[in-house]
Amino acid sequence: MYKYRLYPSQKQINRLSNQFEVCRRAYNELLETSIETYKNTGKHLSKFDLDECIPYLDVDTSVVFSQVLQNLSDRVSKSFQNFFRRLKKKQSGKQHIKPGFPRFKKRFKSTTYPQFGFKLVSDKKLYVSKVGNIPIILHRVPKGKLKTMTIKRNRAGQWFVIFSCEINTPINIIHSHIDNAVGVDVGIESYATLSSGVHIPNPRPLVRSEKKIKKLQRKVSRKVKGSKNRGNAVHCLAKAHVGVSNQRMDFLHKLSRFLTDEFGTIAVENLNIKNMVHNHHLAKHISDASWGSFIQMLCYKAECAGGRVVKNPRTTGSSVRCYKCGKDVPKPLSMRMHVCPFCGVVVHRDHNSALNHLKDTVGLTGIHACGDSASTTILRRLVASGVVEAGTIFNGSQFH
Repeated sequence: MYKYRLYPSQKQINRLSNQFEVCRRAYNELLETSIETYKNTGKHLSKFDLDECIPYLDVDTSVVFSQVLQNLSDRVSKSFQNFFRRLKKKQSGKQHIKPGFPRFKKRFKSTTYPQFGFKLVSDKKLYVSKVGNIPIILHRVPKGKLKTMTIKRNRAGQWFVIFSCEINTPINIIHSHIDNAVGVDVGIESYATLSSGVHIPNPRPLVRSEKKIKKLQRKVSRKVKGSKNRGNAVHCLAKAHVGVSNQRMDFLHKLSRFLTDEFGTIAVENLNIKNMVHNHHLAKHISDASWGSFIQMLCYKAECAGGRVVKNPRTTGSSVRCYKCGKDVPKPLSMRMHVCPFCGVVVHRDHNSALNHLKDTVGLTGIHACGDSASTTILRRLVASGVVEAGTIFNGSQFH
């Protein structure tokens, strides 16, 4: 997948916005048709059945490329298939699953061109059917054969294009560090703690921008609903949230890339984030950390590098259980150090948890778990790669 920024003209923005609105109305009509058919016959319409309904929709379909409308049929059909699949799991006894009946769209975020209707004219122009040549920032050349194209619009009014490409390059490359294993424990105090003892600071992008966002939110609240000033204030607020999201994703991509390049085996905790955010004291910080996205990035990047990510099968007690003697040492969350009265080990509780992840998955035999020289080398590489800011203090030393 390759994502690029688009800079359409005002005329092209109007055309794209009109297409998005037509697609939204067409999607809602197809969804309503599927619901009524299921109520009357007890069967849901397939994608091909919905394709036959497109010419009879109460929208001007001439302004949208034909395959984009066919993709809407595919979306509606898959939404029902996923609903029945989740409903079946719910009935089988999995109570934590919500079936989630398909909903009508109030806002359409993207349109997809499955095969045709687009072409890269040059490294600066993208041709889109019924829109024209749109300026594009092609910061890297997409590899392989272009299969599908998706045009997206975010809340701040920024436009993007995403290409999915088919490549012939084998994914399972032999990793140069396949025997180098590390345990990773994610947290709030430190974003990640490695089994080597390195604590990676938590950037907290939302908390750092919270003062600015609150100020912009107050401006939105003071404006009259429906006025132009309110629209401008909402736009500024949306841009601030997009900036926070970009900072978070930049950090996650850099950190996940560094770990997958340095280590062949990465042991992580099998987190249940949905239950964790029920803690209202920590929900904001947990959501700001975005651990789920981080682990997902680790998984696919490790696979591309020829490595692997192993989730700890033991879901509880990683910070309580001593990594050396294996005995439980209960302690409150506020106590950040692990002091074992049985074997005398004194380490940070996150470090102890990372060592337990490594021990439970691949074992500690032959692994340099706590060496200061190895930790110093890793931290210097983190600073050089831009993951950790220059000036980070570790074990009393400042790294630049």
